[in-house]
Amino acid sequence: MKLKRRSFIGTSAAAAAVLSAPMVRAAGHGKPRVVVVGGGAGGATAARYIAKDSDGAIDVTLVEPSRVYYTCFFSNLYIGGFEALDDLGHTYGTLASDYGVNVVHDWAVGVDRDARTVSLAGGATLPYDRLILSPGIDFVDDAVPGWDVSAQDVMPHAYKGGTQAALLKAQIEAMPEGGTFAMVAPPNPYRCPPGPYERISMVAHLLTQINPTAKILIVDPKEGFSKQALFEEGWQKHYGGMIERIGPDFGGENVEVNPDAMEVSIDGSVESVDVCNVIPAMKAGRICEMAGITDGRWAPVIPATMQSRMDENIHVLGDASQQGDMPKSGYSANSQAKVAAMAVRGALTDSRVFPAKFSNTCWSLIATDDGVKVGASYEATDEKIAKVDGFVSQTGEDAALRKATYEESLGWYSGITSDMFG
Repeated sequence: MKLKRRSFIGTSAAAAAVLSAPMVRAAGHGKPRVVVVGGGAGGATAARYIAKDSDGAIDVTLVEPSRVYYTCFFSNLYIGGFEALDDLGHTYGTLASDYGVNVVHDWAVGVDRDARTVSLAGGATLPYDRLILSPGIDFVDDAVPGWDVSAQDVMPHAYKGGTQAALLKAQIEAMPEGGTFAMVAPPNPYRCPPGPYERISMVAHLLTQINPTAKILIVDPKEGFSKQALFEEGWQKHYGGMIERIGPDFGGENVEVNPDAMEVSIDGSVESVDVCNVIPAMKAGRICEMAGITDGRWAPVIPATMQSRMDENIHVLGDASQQGDMPKSGYSANSQAKVAAMAVRGALTDSRVFPAKFSNTCWSLIATDDGVKVGASYEATDEKIAKVDGFVSQTGEDAALRKATYEESLGWYSGITSDMFG
């Protein structure tokens, strides 16, 4: 596959030097410049759609540190043994070669909103006319007493794609016979509302095959959770007696961990566990804080365009945004990216902008061929992205429908990753 003029480059001193050339050329022939930070469901989609639909009229640079991007969605199915880790990894070559996106593998470490520039860890500076931030999540400091990111190799969060999911699966496979897997679930709002509970399902599925006397303990600060009746029905059906959930009424919001001793303290009562998956409270990826566009945790946006409410030249997508009723999911980020891409093209090239519409579906696998889903459509109001209507799987559905729902999710994964990476 022949590369176009825009090159596919990585992080190094040489890469920093190469970066200066596209900036000069872009300024030289007057193209507006868009920089996209974050190469996931929001950022990769936005970069592709802006480049594709502007037909070369906009210079697009995508900044993403990972050369291989592992999707968070479907990582639970890897833990459960339904997907291979390699099948969740995707690269950016097609965005560069077929769509002309400048793909830069580096960390964005600063935003100068007055100068409209993004600083990279490798030393380069990228000017922009519009900036799109889609950095995903980071974790709130001290959200779970006793845990911080330095403990993630002992008590993994596995809530960012890739090596953390592999580590957590290896720990589960190494559990002693009859051991205990514990999860510290996150408070609202957080990435992928049904995600922790699909993970519990997939851990249970794996344990029934390799360690059927093992136990699973969920320590949860929330009164309820997404698709709760569906999950609890499935747990009773497939994994009866294996899973225990402790909610806030029984101390689930008063939890501490001790990674060195592999202990979880629940309202003062200490439990020894063999694996502990700590999923802390979340916030917008750090580059949003660096840009000064958060309210302390998330980045508020204008629903119709996904523009920051603090800077009209910045758009924020996906998990990092505070936008209203949409869940923080890959599907949501992909949907928001298309709205933002249209708004950016309209602002920079005077192309037509249609009214914003959004949609989302979240699938979850409970057991083999037992899939469930929840979803909705949304519209932009002045105040928020507002839910228009929705749907959810029902308890008691027959096996054929549940299998069809799971197979639908496989088709969606293929479709969205093609939409993201080309």
